[in-house]
Amino acid sequence: MKNRNGISRRNFIRQTGFSGIVLTIGAYLPASGKTEVTIINAKTTDKTGRELLSWISIDTSGKVTLRNHRSEMGQGTFQAIPQMIAEELEVNLDQVTIVFAPANPQKFGPQPQEGSFSVRGWYKQLLQIGASARQMLIDVAAKQWNVAASECYAENGQVIHRSSGKKLGYGLLVEEASRLTPPQNVPLKSRKDYKIIGKPLPRQDIPLKTNGTAQFGLDKKLPGMLYAMVERNPRFRGKVKRFDDSKTKAVPGVKNVFTVQRAVFGSLYEGVAVVADSLWAAMQGRKLLSVEWDDSGFDHLGTEQLATQMRENLKKPSPSEKFEVALQQAAKKMEAIYETPYQSHSCMEPLNCIAHVQDNRIDIWGPIQEANWIQADLSERMGVPKENVRVNMTFLGGGFGRKAFTDYPHEAALISKTMKAPVQVVWTREDDMRMGPFRPGAFYACKGGIDNNGHILAFQTITASQWIGQDWRPEPYPDPEPPGYNTGSMEGMVSPYCKAVPHYSFGGAGIRAAIPVMWWRSVYASTGGFACESFIDELAHEAGQDPLTFRRNHLPDKRYQALVDQLATISGWKSRGKHAGWGVAITECFGGICGHIVQVSRKTGGKLKIDKVIALIDCGWYVNPDIICAQVEGSILMGLGAAIKHATTFTDGKAVHQNFNTYDMPRITDTPEIEVHIMENEEKAGGVGEPGLPPFAPALCNAIFDLTGKRIRTLPFKLEEV
Repeated sequence: MKNRNGISRRNFIRQTGFSGIVLTIGAYLPASGKTEVTIINAKTTDKTGRELLSWISIDTSGKVTLRNHRSEMGQGTFQAIPQMIAEELEVNLDQVTIVFAPANPQKFGPQPQEGSFSVRGWYKQLLQIGASARQMLIDVAAKQWNVAASECYAENGQVIHRSSGKKLGYGLLVEEASRLTPPQNVPLKSRKDYKIIGKPLPRQDIPLKTNGTAQFGLDKKLPGMLYAMVERNPRFRGKVKRFDDSKTKAVPGVKNVFTVQRAVFGSLYEGVAVVADSLWAAMQGRKLLSVEWDDSGFDHLGTEQLATQMRENLKKPSPSEKFEVALQQAAKKMEAIYETPYQSHSCMEPLNCIAHVQDNRIDIWGPIQEANWIQADLSERMGVPKENVRVNMTFLGGGFGRKAFTDYPHEAALISKTMKAPVQVVWTREDDMRMGPFRPGAFYACKGGIDNNGHILAFQTITASQWIGQDWRPEPYPDPEPPGYNTGSMEGMVSPYCKAVPHYSFGGAGIRAAIPVMWWRSVYASTGGFACESFIDELAHEAGQDPLTFRRNHLPDKRYQALVDQLATISGWKSRGKHAGWGVAITECFGGICGHIVQVSRKTGGKLKIDKVIALIDCGWYVNPDIICAQVEGSILMGLGAAIKHATTFTDGKAVHQNFNTYDMPRITDTPEIEVHIMENEEKAGGVGEPGLPPFAPALCNAIFDLTGKRIRTLPFKLEEV
């Protein structure tokens, strides 16, 4: 609704709320973000308060604005980061306006949204920032009352004198407080004194997303903005030989057609951009475009060729003599190979990006998962000072690692530079799913031996995959690729296993392919966790032991034993029947430990049914239990899709699956009952967004073995065919 002066209600509230003096508190953090935080005053703001360069701003009316410096792709940082700051600042979230911070590593430190790092990597710094701002306000109030600061406390956006009950709102203190030097190392609250941390507070972004006011990348519009669609080579590294745009340029609204590149790791991928004054015109013009590609100079591999290479690579690493000697001493020995496919990210919101390139300045708007990296990449590639590259984040309709990559903003910037205007580049669903980068397929060869006491004596995993990051290296590549150790081989495995197993060995060999690969939710843990926890279950069966007890016997740390015990309690594990169709898996990644118990049964007619998933996550210190439960539930559904629904396959160097008609996603009818529990302990904060995914597939396959006696070692599989 707009008033008679043409100002929308939303803008009126935003502008009047930012008026007056503001106190802006910031923090200088080195690039690693891991050293001790130094609290500083942010750059001086003007009296309108519109230039907000750090986490906290308070205007003279007492309105608090908190900046979320991380992207929000559904994982809850839009709520969790302000919730941490607000706790120590002593304000309620209903008193707070939350806005996204632009890319600014000098003010906000690293801003990537990856590795489940937002809380576990930042909670101490963010708590300290809130506490420092609170103390500044208390100091000003104490000075005005001529009392000791220790006689005052803050609560609900006010400073209160304990003995007299006098109160001053933050808005009345902000002007003088803004001139103070922020104190360092202000004592933080004890966990028992938290008022909003640890509480299931409603997320502030949910109303925006349900009433349509949340701004995603496609919602952003700029004056004079043009639209672009790009016809890209379906074989990834091919070049444009020639194109015919005569029919395209006849479409009303089409402005220009030209070749464009985007940087994908160490290669430049080519396409033909169609730029128009409307998205519809760009789409229609692209359909009429005729492009001839040059696909020479690289192999056009298919899924079977990739799988053959990986199976052969399992044989490449030289045997570990010490491991083989130990294995021969085992009372029982076994081997197994596990296979996992390539996967598309398939975010519900396809890629899109707005770029406006001007003389020595670049402005970016869109669903950006990694603002700092994109800022630095554009600065280097376009020759623009980093401080003149402004990356503005909108909400993301999913990210899972894909929207942290730099290729789509680079492409948009090049198109904008050519057109000398702001341009929004929109990818179709087919573009998004066929172009990648993808989660790499991976094969795991496992060996193990059990001693006479039923304990693992020797454990080995050899991994064959396209290593993520190999494509940064310039061509020509070494051929053949030398075998070697990849730390990703151990992702997903619970770390105390290495303490309990006397002899273990890890190795692997990477393959080369023109298919681009990158991280996917939980990265290698999504594949390595399946192999490890499936094989642990097979070893437990070989040892004749209960699978959960077997794991407990190999997890000597008390923290892990407590998780196993709690998992048994909440699931009723000890009361299950023989061959009841129960499976367990426990994995660890990005600072979080998660255990799943999956229950399966036969439906009428003999078809297999997933009845229930019980999940227990140990993420240590945490902020909002509702966000944790939502993240674990989402992880389970994403893991379910990768286990029994979809995979990206290739034929003649091209992705086969280009939309949801063939890349089958889980539906509501596929969703089992999910029950999520959180461990309570005094451990430091760990990850949440990714650790809930890896245990699902092995727990499901272990449950199927418990029910049917059939081992499943290849994903995905069809549940109805088991």
